[in-house]
Amino acid sequence: MICPSCGHSNLPGADECVKCQFALASVDMPTPGDKVEGSLMTDTVAVLKPRQSVTVSETAPLGTAVGVMLATKVGAVLVTGPDDSLVGILTERDFLTKVVGQSGYEGLPVRQFMTPNPETVVLSDPLAFALRKMDVGGYRHLPVVENGKPIGVVSVRDVIRHITRLCKET
Repeated sequence: MICPSCGHSNLPGADECVKCQFALASVDMPTPGDKVEGSLMTDTVAVLKPRQSVTVSETAPLGTAVGVMLATKVGAVLVTGPDDSLVGILTERDFLTKVVGQSGYEGLPVRQFMTPNPETVVLSDPLAFALRKMDVGGYRHLPVVENGKPIGVVSVRDVIRHITRLCKET
């Protein structure tokens, strides 16, 4: 990184110039190489137009949650507590890893099988932030919250559609 103050050549990623101590962090911002990179860096989760969340109570029977998922054709339902705040998420993967093989599960409460305290995003989070959470956690769905209450959900499929649209525009 070339210091804009004194012209000294510093190591990439240096926080300050070794010669004049000029702060380099603010001027060493990555620049997008194309529309996709630009969108991931500058667009927010709101651009994905998150689908309205499908919710069930943490005390609802698991059979009810299955019915809701089938009726609404979603791969995940957001689980809410008594004050409608997000307390968990119940996904198709949860059924495969926690429910399959259990008998009489239909009447058991959702809270027994949900993933508690899921990672979330807000509408103003950058797309790259949401995508990073999905990648690191291995999630296909991220709840979108406002003041701790679910307002929507974004999926990997939503991100892929967005990127595909950007590529078609090129």
